[in-house]
Amino acid sequence: MIKVENLVKRFGGIRAVDGCSLAVAKGSVTGLIGPNGAGKSTLFNIIAGLLAPDQGTVWLDGEDVTGWPAHRLFRKGLARTFQIAHEFGRMTVLENLMAVPARQSGERLVNAWLRWPAVRREEKGIRLRAEEVLAQLRIDHVKHELAGNLSGGQKKLVELARTMMWQPKVVLLDEIGAGVNRTLLAEIAGEIERLNRDHGYTFFVIEHDMDLIARLCHPVIVMAEGRVLMQGSMADVRGDQAVIEAYLGGGKSGHDGVRRGAA
Repeated sequence: MIKVENLVKRFGGIRAVDGCSLAVAKGSVTGLIGPNGAGKSTLFNIIAGLLAPDQGTVWLDGEDVTGWPAHRLFRKGLARTFQIAHEFGRMTVLENLMAVPARQSGERLVNAWLRWPAVRREEKGIRLRAEEVLAQLRIDHVKHELAGNLSGGQKKLVELARTMMWQPKVVLLDEIGAGVNRTLLAEIAGEIERLNRDHGYTFFVIEHDMDLIARLCHPVIVMAEGRVLMQGSMADVRGDQAVIEAYLGGGKSGHDGVRRGAA
C-alpha cells in the first residue's frame, strides 16, 4: 500500500531522513518505532504530503505520489492523525466529522443560493454517516460538545473518527497512545483492530508504547538516524542487540526495559 525508496530530507546540515526505504503491506497494521530524533515523524510528514523529500520516491497503492500535497493524497485514500490532535476546537464533535468529506455541494456559493434542497439532502446524508461513525466508536454521547473541551484521549478518538468519514485505503497514526489513559487506550486499540479486520483498513503506526505495538502491529519497523535498522516481529525486535543499543542505550537494563514494554 505504501512504498518509499531512498528518501532523504535535510534540514540545514542535518539529514532527518537519510536514504530510508520501506514498504507497508496492504491490509497490515505496521508499526514504526525508534528513539526520539530517528526521523519517524518526518517520514510520516513526507508520506502524508506535508513535506516534500529532497530525494527519493513515495508510492501509494502502486502510484508515484512523490511531492503530492496532503489534500490530493487524502482524496486518493491516505489519512493521517497527529501526536497532538488537530481538532476544530470551536466546532462540535459532530461538525468536526461533517467537515471531512471533500467537494461538498454546499461549499459552492451558487449551490447554497440556488440548489438549497439538494445541499440539505447531501448534508443530511453526511450527518447520518457522522452519527454512525461516532456510535461505532462509542463517543456519540459527546457529539454536541465542542471538540476543544474534550480530553486528550477523546480527541484522539475524534481524529480516528474523522479518518472513517472518507473510508481511506491507509491511515497513518502518529502516537495514538500519547496522553491517553490505559482504559481508553485499550478501547482505541480495539477499534483499530476492528477497522483492520472488518473493513480492511491498512494502518501505519508510530508509537512509543511497546505493549500497544506488540498488541497491534506485525511487522514492526525500527528506525534509527533516519534509516531503517531492522524489520520483523515484536519478538525479533525485542531480541535484537542492535535495536537494544540504538533504541534503549544497550546494556542489561535496556534489555530488561524492552521486555517490560518500556518506550
